Amino acid sequence: MTKDPMLPVDDEARLLAKRLMRTARSGALATYDGAAGLPFASLVQVGTDLDGSPLILTSELSAHTRLLAADPRCSVLLSAIGKGDPLAHPRLTLLAEAERLERDAPRTQHIRRRYLAQHPKAALYVDFPDFSFWRLNLTWGSLNGGFGRAYRLERTDLLADLSAFPDFYEGEAGAVEHMNTDHREAVGLYATKLLGAQEGAWRLVGIDPEGLQLALGDEILRLTFPKALENVGDLRRMLVDLAQQARGTSA
Repeated sequence: MTKDPMLPVDDEARLLAKRLMRTARSGALATYDGAAGLPFASLVQVGTDLDGSPLILTSELSAHTRLLAADPRCSVLLSAIGKGDPLAHPRLTLLAEAERLERDAPRTQHIRRRYLAQHPKAALYVDFPDFSFWRLNLTWGSLNGGFGRAYRLERTDLLADLSAFPDFYEGEAGAVEHMNTDHREAVGLYATKLLGAQEGAWRLVGIDPEGLQLALGDEILRLTFPKALENVGDLRRMLVDLAQQARGTSA
């Protein structure tokens, strides 16, 4: 009898998958070409919504846009990039249904802000009339964390629970601006002391109930909170505690 290659999902697998989702800047999007009866793969820039759902911004001129409009079923492959054998690095395939977002909807404006924080160069074309945001609503994912480390993850394994955070978009926007304007030193310490990153003008590009996204140039890092927030009021204390921890490591 063939052994099931999938391992039981544990917290380490969930953490790895979420880190890939929050730090990948691009991915291979697979759509279905009904006329040809064949799959169609293309490279897309990927951002994340508050809960971790992938976001893409596409033009009507792109083949994958037309294919998604005809059949929203899709998958996207995210991979860590590093030296050596590409297959030695973690990768995650996410199965989803794509949802085109209405340009003027309040949620889309929040998503636009988050996406541009993660991909500032997209500001050059984000408002062109033929461009639209799509949210990839996940069904499940396949994680390969390296040789012999394969997992099937359900939607609940991959996404942050936002049920206790109905107004987090507004709080996140203010907190990101405040930290980048008034506490740039702390943001830099999060990256260099807590994540071991290089020195530089690090900035916050996203906050969610489970952690932070920090960026320097084209690099995005994930700092997972020691404990997920239980309510919006926990955020300030978490940011202060992380700063104190980072300053303690620099002594």
